[in-house]
Amino acid sequence: MNVRRRLISGTAVAAATALGLGALSACSSESDAADSKSSGKLDVVASFYPMQYLAEQIGGDHVSVTNLTEPGQEPHDLEISAKQTAQLQEADAVLYLKNLQPAVDDAVAQSEIKTKIDTATLSTLEDHGSTGHAHEGEEEPAAEEEEESGLDPHIWLDPVKYAEVAEGVGKAFEKADPDNAAEYKKNTEALTKKLGALNTEFEDGLKNTASKVFFTNHSAFSYLAERYGLTQEAISGLDPESEPSPARVKELQEEAKADGVTTVFYETLVSDKTAKTLAKDAGLKTDVLDPLEGITDKSKGDDYIEVMQSNLAALEKALGAK
Repeated sequence: MNVRRRLISGTAVAAATALGLGALSACSSESDAADSKSSGKLDVVASFYPMQYLAEQIGGDHVSVTNLTEPGQEPHDLEISAKQTAQLQEADAVLYLKNLQPAVDDAVAQSEIKTKIDTATLSTLEDHGSTGHAHEGEEEPAAEEEEESGLDPHIWLDPVKYAEVAEGVGKAFEKADPDNAAEYKKNTEALTKKLGALNTEFEDGLKNTASKVFFTNHSAFSYLAERYGLTQEAISGLDPESEPSPARVKELQEEAKADGVTTVFYETLVSDKTAKTLAKDAGLKTDVLDPLEGITDKSKGDDYIEVMQSNLAALEKALGAK
C-alpha cells in the first residue's frame, strides 16, 4: 500500500498474553523459544492480531505463537526491536501481511526463516482509490492525494477473503510440519466453516437497511462494504491518523444529509477527535467500528469472531436494518 507515513487493527487473549507479550523481553524470548523447540511445536511469529488468530486457530496445540504487536499498539507504527529481530531469526515460520507493517517486511526480508507466509499473496488485493462516491448527476470524486492509491491490505475484515487466507495458511503449515498435516487441515476446515457462518450473519443482517452508506475514521472497511453492498465514506483515507481537508469535511456533511447517514464510526486504537468533531458539526451519533488490528480491554469481544459480530450489530443499528 502506498501510504506516506512511517509507513503506515488492556487484556489480550490468554495465548497472546503468555506467548506474545512475554516474548518481547529477552529472558522470555529465550525461554519461549526453548520451550517450543523442546516440546516439538512449530514456533510461529505473527505480525499482528489477525495473523495471530489464524495461527492459533489453525495450529492448535501444535504451534507456539508470538505476536510482534503488543495489545493496544497501532500495528502500522510498529518498530521492530533487536530482541524481536533475533526472535524472528529463531522462528520456524512467520505469518505477516506485506506492505502493512514496513518494519516487519524489512525484518522478514533479512531473516533466514524457512517458512515465510505473506498473506497478501493468499487472496486478491484491490486498489480502492478514492474515499468518496458520486450521486446521480455528479462526477466521481477524485482521490484526495496519492496516498489514497495502492492496494488495500484490510482483507481480514471480509470474512470471505479471510477464509481464503486461512486456507492458504493451513496449506503452508501442512508443508512446514507434515507430521501434523492432518490436524492443520482439520482445524482449517473448522475455521473456514466459522467464517462462512459469519459471512451468512452479515449477509442476513445487512441485506435490508434504510441506508447503505456509513462513515468511518479511516478507509479500513472497503472490502466489507463491497461484500455486503454498502458504501464506506472514510474521513481520513487509508492512513488512520491523517487529517482530512476542510473540503472533505464539508463533503461528508453534505453526504450525511443526502444518504441518511446517522452515525460516524471511530476506532479504539487511534484518536476519535476528528470523528467526534464531524459528528457534532453534522448532528450525527458516534459508535465504534473495530478494524480488528488488535484486541484490548476496550474491544467489544474477546476474539475475531466476537468483535466482528459486534461490528455487525453496530452497522445494523447505524444503517437501520429491518
